[in-house]
Amino acid sequence: MTERSTLSPTVYGLPAQLGPLPAFRLIEQRFSVPAAVDAIAAVDSQWSALPAALGRRPGSEIAVAVGSRGIARIDEIVRTVIENLKRAGHHPFIVPAMGSHGGGTAEGQAAVLASLGITEELVGAPIRASMDTVQVGAAEGVPLHVDRLAAAADGIVLINRVKPHTDFAGPLGSGLMKMLCVGLGKQLGADTCHRATMIRDLGELVMACGRELLRILPVCAGVAVVENQVHEVCDVRVVPAEDIVSTDVRLQTEARGLLPGLPLDDIDLLIVDEMGKDVSGAGMDPNVTGRTVGARSIRRSRPRIGRIFARALTPGSHGNACGLGYIDIATPRLVEAIDMEATALNAFTACAPEDARLPLTVPTEREAIAAALATVRPHTLEDVRIVHIRNTSTVARLLVSEGCLAALAAGADVAVGEQRLLLDFDSQGDLISPLGGQDGAA
Repeated sequence: MTERSTLSPTVYGLPAQLGPLPAFRLIEQRFSVPAAVDAIAAVDSQWSALPAALGRRPGSEIAVAVGSRGIARIDEIVRTVIENLKRAGHHPFIVPAMGSHGGGTAEGQAAVLASLGITEELVGAPIRASMDTVQVGAAEGVPLHVDRLAAAADGIVLINRVKPHTDFAGPLGSGLMKMLCVGLGKQLGADTCHRATMIRDLGELVMACGRELLRILPVCAGVAVVENQVHEVCDVRVVPAEDIVSTDVRLQTEARGLLPGLPLDDIDLLIVDEMGKDVSGAGMDPNVTGRTVGARSIRRSRPRIGRIFARALTPGSHGNACGLGYIDIATPRLVEAIDMEATALNAFTACAPEDARLPLTVPTEREAIAAALATVRPHTLEDVRIVHIRNTSTVARLLVSEGCLAALAAGADVAVGEQRLLLDFDSQGDLISPLGGQDGAA
């Protein structure tokens, strides 16, 4: 941060001088945050309350389904589940349950798990990654495809975070049921399920398909995780198969109340340090940005954002940049990090090619901000509303222009820093982010 910051680019016919940027304040949102729980102790204690040996004989092969999301303490939770299965005399192995993620290849999905700290050496069980599926039945005319190795196992344990979904509302969202009928279906199963949503609500489909798969497959338990607003595990439920539906529904209500958002209804420009599949299935969570791209996506009334500029793709995305369609402006730094094949596969599997639309791309971040501000409502230095966040899962601490302060005072529970700050750029025209360094990393 310095005391002088002026944008004076010439970008695709924009005016040569756009004047200085406004002063900013660092603010902290004051959430009512549930206390973190000892996730490992919770899994251990609840596991002992499950029916003896999960109804499986000692020596059974148990598939442990794990997804691609960056869930708090996921590696420790998985390791604890593995240890409990081994103590009961079972032979657990891990299957990636992530649809088409990881580029839609077995090697890519194993690499995603490894990036989350889930390897045989670290969690104590082999990773058996395959994209092969079998059809085990149908629900309301929709074929049900499942990972071949999981379907052949003596038992299945599902591990997933429960939270509101990016594209549908209702009693279910992301959770154990969605993992069962989409994630565990690999690319073919995910594609089949999403194709059916062209004429059906995805939430209703997940419920119908999930119930039928619970009837058909040897699912023996689920481990559901809820995170608070600062990404600590605040609730863990280890439940037998017959309680998975009710647990998913109950925890979805809890998680919806803990979803953090932005403290403004109207924003001219949102600057996001990083987007990615490990942040949200949509790269940036529409529950936070209010953005809608697909015709079938749920409509949100707030916030209303004029322009979104995303600076970088997270390393944990492995090049999968689905969610590009939600942003307006980018630079080569983000675009050149995209694995177009992996991104296209994910977009087509979700029947949402609009998720992968390339945004307007300009040479530098200085020019990106200039272009964004030249295409929003008429504003002054004093009333322009710019918000700068690290990513959509980290919004407890953010930077806002002083034009936001009056709106914040209307009801948002925030602490406003006293120091007036000005954005600065390096010699290459890239933003020096006060939220985690120039590269957006913590």
